[in-house]
Amino acid sequence: MRHSTLVQRGFSLLELLVTLFVVVLITSLVTLNVGSGSGDIRLEAKVRNLADVAGFALDEAQMLGLDYGLLLQRVDVDGEVLYTYSWRERRPAGWQLPGSGKDVFAEQQMPPEIELHLELENVPVAELSIAGGEVEAPPQVVLYASGETTPGAIEVRRRDNSELLWRVEWDLLGRFELLRRGEVEEAL
Repeated sequence: MRHSTLVQRGFSLLELLVTLFVVVLITSLVTLNVGSGSGDIRLEAKVRNLADVAGFALDEAQMLGLDYGLLLQRVDVDGEVLYTYSWRERRPAGWQLPGSGKDVFAEQQMPPEIELHLELENVPVAELSIAGGEVEAPPQVVLYASGETTPGAIEVRRRDNSELLWRVEWDLLGRFELLRRGEVEEAL
């Protein structure tokens, strides 16, 4: 019998380093290309969060027998006006931050290039208040423990040219619907 010796050869350190370098280079290029659209993705996430948390707040209102409210405001951050939305819970002492679900009901800030327009019962709300001062404004949208709310919509627009990007609509029963730019024109 003849024994043939098989020599097993692995990868050299240099080959592994070159392969690793190529993988890192390709990953970096993909990240740069994907990163250019990340602003739109972040905005979509904020708008979806608004609609999802509103649905959650309505469920909480019905289960706990408490009214929840949505407060839209403009805030001054280092001289720049930004739009925010936050949630409130009606208590005997008035509207306050929700006692439970602090992470879910955390205040959200829209990107600087975005503005929010609120309509209640198909009537535009003239101007969102600027946050600040001792007395905090009551929420504009109330989600009642009975499961009802005032019908309305929030339009998410680009600040520089007022281009409509998203529209969040809801009816009397608190059914929230998210419409993209093209879907809004079809619905109207």
